[in-house]
Amino acid sequence: MTEDLDPIRNVQVISTGTVDIHPQHAYGSRTPSYWWILTSRRWLTSRPINVFVIEHRDGLVLFDTGQDRASVTDRDYFPSGPLGWFYARLARFNIEPHETLPAQLEQIGYAASDVEVAVLSHLHQDHIGGLPHLQGTRIVIADTEYAMLNSRLDEARGVLSRHIDLPGLEWDQIRFQPLDDPDIAPFTHGVDLMSDRSMILLPTPGHTPGSLSMLVRRPGHDPLLMVGDLTYDAAAMQHDHVLPGVGSHRQLQESTRQVLELQRRHPGLRILGAHDPAAQAALTSPHQQHSPAA
Repeated sequence: MTEDLDPIRNVQVISTGTVDIHPQHAYGSRTPSYWWILTSRRWLTSRPINVFVIEHRDGLVLFDTGQDRASVTDRDYFPSGPLGWFYARLARFNIEPHETLPAQLEQIGYAASDVEVAVLSHLHQDHIGGLPHLQGTRIVIADTEYAMLNSRLDEARGVLSRHIDLPGLEWDQIRFQPLDDPDIAPFTHGVDLMSDRSMILLPTPGHTPGSLSMLVRRPGHDPLLMVGDLTYDAAAMQHDHVLPGVGSHRQLQESTRQVLELQRRHPGLRILGAHDPAAQAALTSPHQQHSPAA
């Protein structure tokens, strides 16, 4: 792939509001998650709800779709009773009218109807909020993640199926396959999203069983890895191997190990989290030349 053959014209990040989470959510804890969710009085405030926008020659691609403003305006958006109280303790959202997915896309010159493909890292509320505006869009999700829709414990697992299983959506459930691509090692399985090796979906379970990440590769640019909620702080992940406090610790540990090994092999790799305040700067900072990994 040469500069002239780069199928990607631009990569941007927009934010559909902000979220407050507990420190244990982002940086882990020795105490069980249910305990700190119920008792923690500290909050990390105003973290972005990032949506990554990739301008590909075959159409506009989103990685995640943000949070729905209805979640802060509609009192019936979340479950009622004890489960609803648990949701309120887990995260607090602030979404202004100009921060909806359509409004944010409009600010960069697009309409929601321009989106050809939307990849969901997972099915939690702050990643699926734009779905009501994406009828006719190809919605890409790992088959293991899609299996949680309308299951008996979907809401208890953070999946609000009534806001996801909507009419007019074109679901594409992917299953990771072996890829003959040494540049994605240590990953061995993935999906070539646009069939041109520019965007590779990789399995990174842990936050949820079917969580995925997307590797974006362009000639002359540092590779980008959009990781959803695998980390809330890429610097803490890279320097101290910090794991977040929600999900399967074993799977988070293994997915983090693979991501850091991928970065070791590609020192310019930029890790972009869905709620990492540093993601915007990491995406827009100048390209750096790096020596090959030893």
